Amino acid sequence: MFELNNFESIKIGLASPERIRQWSRGEVKKPETINYRTLKPEKDGLFCERIFGPTKDWECHCGKYRRVRYKGVVCDRCGVEVTKAKVRRERMGHIELAAPMSHIWYFKGIPSRMGLLLDMSPRSLEKVLYFASYVVIDPGETGLAHKQVLTEREYRNAVEKYGYDFEVGIGAEAVKKLLERIDLDQQSKELREDLVDATGQKRIRTIRRLEVVEAFKKSGNKPEWMILEAIPVIPPDLRPMVQLDGGRFATSDLNDLYRRVINRNNRLKRLLELGAPEIIVRNEKRMLQEAVDALIDNGRRGRPVTGPGNRPLKSLSDMLKGKQGRFRQNLLGKRVDYSGRSVIVVGPELKFYQCGLPKKMALELFKPFVMDKLVEKGYAHNIKSAKTIVEKVKPEVWDVLEEVIKSHPVLLNRAPTLHRLGIQAFEPVLVEGKAIKLHPLVCTAYNADFDGDQMAVHVPLSVEAQAEARYLMLSVNNILAPKDGSPITTPSQDMVLGSYYLTIEAQEGAKGTGSVFKDYNELLLAYFNHKVEIHAAVKLRVTLEDGRKSLVESTVGRFIFNEGIPQDLGFVDREKDPFSLEVDFLTDKKSLGKIIDKCFRKHGNTKTAELLDYVKSMGYKYSTVGGITVAVADMDIPEAKYTYIKEAEALVDKYEKAYRRGLISNDERYEKVIETWTETTEKVTDALMDGLDRMNNIFIMAHSGARGSKNQIRQLAGMRGLMANASGKTVEIPVKSNFREGLSVMEYFTSSHGARKGLADTALRTADSGYLTRRLVDVSQDVIVRDIDCGTTETTEIFAIKDGNEVIEEIRDRIVGRYTIDPIIDPATGQELVPADTMILEDDADRIVAAGIEKVKIRTVLNCKTEHGVCAKCYGRNLATGKPVNIGESVGIIAAQSIGEPGTQLTMRTFHTGGVAGGDITQGLPRVEELFEARKPKGLAVITEISGTVQIDESGKRKEVIVTSADGESEVYPIPYGSRIKVKNDMYVEAGEPLTQGSINPHDIVRVNGIGGVQEYIVKEVQRVYRLQGVDINDKHIEVIVRQMLSKVKVEDPGDTDLLPGGYEEVLTYNKCNEEAIAKGLRPAVAKRVLLGITKASLATDSFLSAASFQETTRVLTDAAIKGKEDHLIGLKENVILGKLIPAGTGMKKYRNIAIEKDEPEVEEVEEIEEVEEIEEVEEIDVAEDDMMV
Repeated sequence: MFELNNFESIKIGLASPERIRQWSRGEVKKPETINYRTLKPEKDGLFCERIFGPTKDWECHCGKYRRVRYKGVVCDRCGVEVTKAKVRRERMGHIELAAPMSHIWYFKGIPSRMGLLLDMSPRSLEKVLYFASYVVIDPGETGLAHKQVLTEREYRNAVEKYGYDFEVGIGAEAVKKLLERIDLDQQSKELREDLVDATGQKRIRTIRRLEVVEAFKKSGNKPEWMILEAIPVIPPDLRPMVQLDGGRFATSDLNDLYRRVINRNNRLKRLLELGAPEIIVRNEKRMLQEAVDALIDNGRRGRPVTGPGNRPLKSLSDMLKGKQGRFRQNLLGKRVDYSGRSVIVVGPELKFYQCGLPKKMALELFKPFVMDKLVEKGYAHNIKSAKTIVEKVKPEVWDVLEEVIKSHPVLLNRAPTLHRLGIQAFEPVLVEGKAIKLHPLVCTAYNADFDGDQMAVHVPLSVEAQAEARYLMLSVNNILAPKDGSPITTPSQDMVLGSYYLTIEAQEGAKGTGSVFKDYNELLLAYFNHKVEIHAAVKLRVTLEDGRKSLVESTVGRFIFNEGIPQDLGFVDREKDPFSLEVDFLTDKKSLGKIIDKCFRKHGNTKTAELLDYVKSMGYKYSTVGGITVAVADMDIPEAKYTYIKEAEALVDKYEKAYRRGLISNDERYEKVIETWTETTEKVTDALMDGLDRMNNIFIMAHSGARGSKNQIRQLAGMRGLMANASGKTVEIPVKSNFREGLSVMEYFTSSHGARKGLADTALRTADSGYLTRRLVDVSQDVIVRDIDCGTTETTEIFAIKDGNEVIEEIRDRIVGRYTIDPIIDPATGQELVPADTMILEDDADRIVAAGIEKVKIRTVLNCKTEHGVCAKCYGRNLATGKPVNIGESVGIIAAQSIGEPGTQLTMRTFHTGGVAGGDITQGLPRVEELFEARKPKGLAVITEISGTVQIDESGKRKEVIVTSADGESEVYPIPYGSRIKVKNDMYVEAGEPLTQGSINPHDIVRVNGIGGVQEYIVKEVQRVYRLQGVDINDKHIEVIVRQMLSKVKVEDPGDTDLLPGGYEEVLTYNKCNEEAIAKGLRPAVAKRVLLGITKASLATDSFLSAASFQETTRVLTDAAIKGKEDHLIGLKENVILGKLIPAGTGMKKYRNIAIEKDEPEVEEVEEIEEVEEIEEVEEIDVAEDDMMV
């Protein structure tokens, strides 16, 4: 076998019969598999040892030669070569067909490649191939047409009429003759001439034919190779036969399919030798053709061949297709050694970078390391005795294990891994028991809880893998969430509760109020001896580092809380006030997040990890001390509740009477009733919240953000309110009780709908969200940061995203961490706020907002000119580190994960507008999917194609909106029945604005506003869905996906280039072709940018491996084989499939080609193998000297 990592690209094509015979080690002549008495393979059968190699290492079939010393000898008795048995996974055989047979992929695929090449309809081609009709190969002097299809009767008539002056054929042989006679150059020329004046369906067919002809011409494949003369037989170990317990055999379906082919082939050979009648031979050939079809793709034509129990047999195509196929199951989803899994339990005593590993598991995982260390320390003389020591678990093993583990990180992963924080590195600590201990603060990232979740442990083996785990994957380095750059390790639940309890305002009359302490230790002593209470206001002498002293007043709790918090985070202006406590306010979950964020930006990872551990231990300790719990008495039902309900009931009666008298319609009555009850619920909630004591346990839990919400308190002590029924419509009878009072039977039934719907929704949502993530990853997997600066001068204008008057995303969030091209100037003072070519930081953004600037021009991924990726300047800040992005970062995958991971939180529902037809607007996950797939949305809005003023005409049967532009041109837009008009008379609208409510078709925006318009629209709409659900995602992730959706052009006129009309090409390829044409003085091609949905864009990628492993495997491979495609292995997926290092991160060429010299003190330079640019940010990775790889 050739060295796996030494190739640059991989090419696929059609195999000629000679090539198939060349691959083969011998012909399979018999359908036998193994001899059931001796259990040895039969000679010349499907498992023959002479063809495929020996079943046992270094042993021939008859046993004459055994042992490795006869390596390479071919036995003179049985003809088997003495070699390793694993060659049975590599060696192929072949079956010589008695007659040529067609390959079903090329005849039956859509479109039929054979049909297009021969210009025959698939139906007539099928008749010829399956021996139902004849085809004229050479009409001679007769009146018949070339390639005319004749039935049996028509053929007999023609023979009577013309004699045998013409040549006809039947079956794959005839098709082969036709294919051999095709002159590709001539056909290409003719088709290009036809294209000039072809229109409609004829043009589409001509383009398709031209595509196939050009593909054969360029790839060097010959058309007749679509007809098989010999069939390759795959190696026997890839279609094994194994003995089961009861002495029966289980075999791969392929063996059955091959057996059918061989049986029929041998029968056909015999019939031909005997000179059997034509009709019998033909029937046998047809059966052989069907057997070959079933082997290649069972079920593609006619009924599938079934095995025992009517199960369709798995053919070669099925082995590749789908989730269980070769691509997704084995090549992209490998299993690894040195791993284990167990249940997780909480480890509050752990440091932030640690995890608890059960002793037994650790010993098994680190076995080779332990054995090596035992030999090194002299406990054992050789590896074998070391193994015995480990297996007997002698006491010295544990000391050695401790030592081995000390500097060796392990990876912890929790399925489903929705984003990159689902797998992180920790330093292991040995623990008793069998459960893995997990630090409570990393639970958010893993989305883990301790109700029986399991996690997997993996050991990084090589020094490089350990370095990556330590410097890139250690939990301390993953404090920020890649989706929006906010801290993901924010304390939650008990920790928040404890911090809140510690920082509650001073309580009047608390024990020890007014005491003064000389230092912090004295304060603690007094508190532990119960001289002061935690919420007492006291004074403490604070001494600064420069020796200045002052008395500071606050509560005992706040002094304790501040002890572990850096006092320079920026909550207090230290120049004016050097002494006050940094956190002298009530901390809830949100403010804890702010504290962590500020600490990270100011002090970096290590300090933040220490702060987090401090907040964790204090939080747990004082939530215990506070003894905050829930009792029935905490649920104070407000007196006003009953009054409000009585008032509402009276109003509902009033509406009921009005309806009965015919004063209002039923719809109006329904709407008013719903409105009344909604208001009442609000009033009751407000009364309840106002009446709750600030020190009420339930209030503390909800207000601090530890557990529960206003909504839940309402249901406990207010009223449950309105419920929806199964179809999602609101039931007009509300649940007036709350959980403390208890529900009546009727109320219980009303509320059970909602509960069940919630569960069903969640299950569906998870699957949909996972599928969306998969498509996003596939479309963006090859977007990698390739260089520092692409040199573009294009910018995108950024402004706040608004929905009506409501701001969805502020301008500040959209510009932080992006690069400018021109300086940003304050319009009022003319002062430069941000220089040109600089990254906008938080402070800069605040200055821009303060200056009242509403539109800012920045660089975005959408304008990046880098090939096969993006540049660091167009991408800007890496949100997970808060620094500019490094070369090699796979930003495409991160974008897909950031959009897909919160997908499960989005709702599935479509909002009903009181049952108005066409008024349902898709929201939540389906809306995101609709946008990324660039589908025509449900509830389509009418848009204006010109800018101008609006007039609404309601005189005719249908309403019409007339838009008149400034130069007097006007357009009339009829409004569909039931649509709500959004605009008013004399209002000014811009081109591309919607005139009615609903969603806009993105393809219309491309037409009216061009590429810029559609980019802006998709980013805005996706953001709207996520922000309404309270999920923050940075724009740049959505931009990366949109860039991929817009990366193709559709060729309209190929000019004098090689491009095909109607074909999709990469923008950069198209530009290159045109530059070459112009340089040669030829006519350039004309094309227009197209918007492709993510599925289509994934399948249109240049890499056939990536596309084949995504969807429609057979179609992609058929197409790639005909075009003779070459995969240059640019993306991540193709490299994973081939088992190469991915070209991202440290796998990039730029980082691989660096050698580090050692042990030669006089040489100070780093020798470089290739000319590579300097790597930035090396100072972050200070690998210990002995860890260096030479």
